[in-house]
Amino acid sequence: MFDIGFAELLIIAVVGLVVLGPDKLPIAARTVGLWVGKARRTLGGIQAEINEELRLDEMKRQVAMQKEELDKELDEMREPFTDPLGSNSPLANSVSSPESNADESKASADDAVTDSQPKPKADDRS
Repeated sequence: MFDIGFAELLIIAVVGLVVLGPDKLPIAARTVGLWVGKARRTLGGIQAEINEELRLDEMKRQVAMQKEELDKELDEMREPFTDPLGSNSPLANSVSSPESNADESKASADDAVTDSQPKPKADDRS
């Protein structure tokens, strides 16, 4: 902050003694000391708040980075497993996606409906 040496303090004390006199100088020194103490506490509080905000901001950035990494990993895990197997693999044919399962169940339901209808017998045609 300010670079005040012993000589400057001595000059201020002598001027204060001459201007204020020996009766009021201790009261003035005490008042100045209280003001300086309040200023230091206020500045210390402001500095602590700034440091806390910086710490919170850093934590938010770290959480955001970790969330992005976790989202990437989750997206990689959600990719279908048939791609690494290849289309010619027997496992790829046995493992099917939910959409194809729905299509297959719909087709089998259609077959069941047609199976429940009576079929003409070959003997009845003659």
